[in-house]
Amino acid sequence: MEGISLILAIVVVTALAFDFTNGFHDTANAMATTISTGALKPKVAVAMSAVLNLVGAFLSVEVANTISKGLVDESGIRPEVIFAALVGAILWNLVTWLVGLPSSSSHALMGGLIGATIASAGVGAVHGDVLVTKVLIPALAAPLVAGVAALLGTRLTYRLGRKADGESARKGYRSGQIASAGLVSLAHGTNDAQKTMGIITLALVAGGSLAPDSDPPAWVILSAGLAIALGTYLGGWRIIRTMGTGLTDLQPQQGFAAQTSAATVILASSHLGFSLSTTHSVSGSVMGAGLGRKGGVVRWSTATRMFVAWGLTLPAAALVAALAEYVTGLGDWGTALVAVFLVASSAAIWKLSRREVVDHTNVTATEPVAEEPAGVITTAMAAVTPPPTVAAAEELAASVPAPASPAAPDTKTAV
Repeated sequence: MEGISLILAIVVVTALAFDFTNGFHDTANAMATTISTGALKPKVAVAMSAVLNLVGAFLSVEVANTISKGLVDESGIRPEVIFAALVGAILWNLVTWLVGLPSSSSHALMGGLIGATIASAGVGAVHGDVLVTKVLIPALAAPLVAGVAALLGTRLTYRLGRKADGESARKGYRSGQIASAGLVSLAHGTNDAQKTMGIITLALVAGGSLAPDSDPPAWVILSAGLAIALGTYLGGWRIIRTMGTGLTDLQPQQGFAAQTSAATVILASSHLGFSLSTTHSVSGSVMGAGLGRKGGVVRWSTATRMFVAWGLTLPAAALVAALAEYVTGLGDWGTALVAVFLVASSAAIWKLSRREVVDHTNVTATEPVAEEPAGVITTAMAAVTPPPTVAAAEELAASVPAPASPAAPDTKTAV
């Protein structure tokens, strides 16, 4: 094997930079509901998530192998192609972070890799069967499966806990929510850190520093785990706000159901080698939990913006990556120009984000939101929900404070 060249070193550093953005972009997946319900303080939540992301990176390499061996033809890939793919993925991550939309870092990476590969080696270098079965189908199925599971789980938790003491039940669900959030963090490290491992492994194979069909080396696994953990610790506060309070208002029971459902879907997909979007899974479960509570709502205006971002992720990242690949194909000066563009664009996005700072001190603060008319799904759910029992109605009435009695008129007359 050959040593690592300069361009290969640049690709590895850029891949770790993407992994870092993936960490802070996706922190909301694990901790948004835990923070919004008050189960954990914001800084404690992201610290716990960072540690578990690092641990999760060592649990499997199946997703890494899907990316490094299955999605594109290794023989038609140069290190510059990987660099261009990462440029597209990083810029999409930063733009969606700036506007607080929980889009998929995984699909940004997939889109960047596909666009750069097509620009370099043609459409034939992309394995369409792998793209459909292990990327596109899971992208559609994950939010639906997680959403239905969370909806049913929410209804079950409320039914099982309807006779429990209110405060005791809330404390119990908060404890369960902390455990399920840890499971989501572990699953996120297992799934998302592997994508960077796969992309670095692919670059090492393309650069001749690693034999074809190799698994990720130990140093790649460790560096990818550390990068995503550091990004997670810094916290993607803008997206945490959107996921925690922008989509729906969650109670501890709903948060527990949402996170448990999402973690189950993510861990199952990692075991099968599916390059699943943790963002899609968690967003689907949050919306399902919102619909699962009687009287709960989903803010469909926010959800619609999120769906649009999901649909644009693959093509937008692919287009930027294809353009970057065209420029890098002009020679070393082209690669340098793309690198300068990436750094300058990232700095500009960061500067724009300073106009309205969102951090751990104000992440749970919500701006006034106008009441939305009930959407089709919410109306349909309300139509099939049975009326409350007499006992439930009495419990609800007892929980509403009685109006204060009007003050007695003052009988004294001023002299």
